[in-house]
Amino acid sequence: MSKAFTPSAAKPGVITANDLREGHNLWMCEDGWTPNPAEATLFEDEAIAELALLKAIGQANLVVGPYLVEAKRGPNGPEPAHFREAFRQTGPSNYFHGIQATKAEAANV
Repeated sequence: MSKAFTPSAAKPGVITANDLREGHNLWMCEDGWTPNPAEATLFEDEAIAELALLKAIGQANLVVGPYLVEAKRGPNGPEPAHFREAFRQTGPSNYFHGIQATKAEAANV
């Protein structure tokens, strides 16, 4: 990302990356990585987030491009705070007739 994000209680964050083998979006959770962003660990403390990000960077055999991004608390877990992250959650950018594929359509490609 071009500018650094610092998590706080007012603006928490999550760590996201891409699966090294499949290229899918993943989110860091307490026991590793999850494809479900609602299961991601929500970071409010800058120091803890930095340590987790260093751990993610050290997992180059699993993920590529980990970074901390702003999130918001939702009723079922973390939710994206910005359009870019919401778009990443919709899955692969496989287009059918000019629109983004649904997860079911993308699975059949």
